[in-house]
Amino acid sequence: MAKKQSDKVDIVYVAKVAGVSPATVSRAINHPELVSPATRKKIDSAIRKSGYIRNRAAQAIHGRRSATIGFVVPTLNYAIFAEVVQSFNDEASTHGFTLLLASHGYDLDAEYQVMRKLLEHRVDGLALIGFDHSADSMRLIEEQRVPLLSVWNYDADSRMSCVGADNAEAGRRAAEHLLRLGHRHIGLVFPPTAGNDRAQARLAAVEKTLADAGVTVPDAWRGQTLYSVSRSKAVCGEILSGDERPTALLCGNDIIAYGAVYAAIRLGLSIPGDLSIIGIGDFTGSADMEPALTTVRIPARTIGTTAARHLVKAIADREGTGLVRERLDLELIMRDTTAPPA
Repeated sequence: MAKKQSDKVDIVYVAKVAGVSPATVSRAINHPELVSPATRKKIDSAIRKSGYIRNRAAQAIHGRRSATIGFVVPTLNYAIFAEVVQSFNDEASTHGFTLLLASHGYDLDAEYQVMRKLLEHRVDGLALIGFDHSADSMRLIEEQRVPLLSVWNYDADSRMSCVGADNAEAGRRAAEHLLRLGHRHIGLVFPPTAGNDRAQARLAAVEKTLADAGVTVPDAWRGQTLYSVSRSKAVCGEILSGDERPTALLCGNDIIAYGAVYAAIRLGLSIPGDLSIIGIGDFTGSADMEPALTTVRIPARTIGTTAARHLVKAIADREGTGLVRERLDLELIMRDTTAPPA
């Protein structure tokens, strides 16, 4: 029967069970690549039998790493950040790091509180979504001197390291696709842009691209909704039920586009015959819905893997080699929800 942690189940006890030295146990835990597979297997078996758990808090107090990374995302609803978080976690895990995941509901004050909690747990690094963060949050990072990486967004002039895509380009590509097909009656459905620089950049680029092409979007064809299929369905339904309706809807991301598709179907409109719909993101499920969604693909998995690799390197080398700014390519994926206007 394993001892309780309070009964001094420590490295010495684990070493005794495994038949090795305490130094070997420590090396197997902190630098497993330096220990033979056979010895690691014995030590792992002893750890499982004894119920031993490292006291990472004590290690952190003495200046050692906690082997944890904090990742703060705006939401855990739907699949918006699922792929980027999963791939980030997979890559970080290969380097011996555990991910502590938290969300703030698009509330930058709440994000600050979440970041404080993660830093109190002595995370070795922080990953945040985008560049839009409160002054308190940025001051906290500067004071704590914790490696920080912005995930999802890219900006050549960013003051923090970043790995992601150009959201302005995503909006521009979506608008250009509809214009190339011949659409001039285009509606826009986007989320609130406060505290969401991804939506801000996409919407600004869409509006400029349409304006440059001489296309004006009436107020009646503009909708705002949270990332919710049901709310998007209601907002798009109002736009499409008017006396005049657009021939195309450009949605701020795929979740909103799903709602647009369901709204159109409910009203008896054919897609893309009566209405073209385009999203941004290419989330899991966008290719499988009926009709399959045309969208601008953001390479979420590649972003997550690349971001984790950079942050792990920054943690290993606290002095750092300067800012990292890596831009990953977008791709227009044309499926079944867009076509030239009838």
